[in-house]
Parts: sequence; C-alpha cells; structure tokens
Amino acid sequence: MDPDLYLYVERARARELRAEAARLRPTTRSHPWRARLGWALVETGLRLVHTGTPPRHATDH
Repeated sequence: MDPDLYLYVERARARELRAEAARLRPTTRSHPWRARLGWALVETGLRLVHTGTPPRHATDH
C-alpha cells in the first residue's frame, strides 16, 4: 500500500468541504456592521473570560 494514500483522501475531503462552503455562502453581501458587531461580541466574550476572577460554584454560598 502507498504510504501517501491518506493524502488522496484528505484532498478529496478538502474539495468536498470547499464545495459545501461555497454552496452555503450567502449570495447577498452581508452588511459590514454585522461583521463588526460579531467581532465586538467575540472581543467582549474574551475579555469576560480573561478577567482573572475565579468562577463561582453552586456550592459556594
């Protein structure tokens, strides 16, 4: 068996994933504010995660 046979399978899967992504891509251009809002929410979430405060457990009353 060819040791690089797995590469053939991976390339075929990559083609399938690219085709599916292209099919699911919206045909209309989304508004720029949606992307900015999305990244703002991601940044806010990351800041909340990295506050340094230990999580409060249900058993800590």
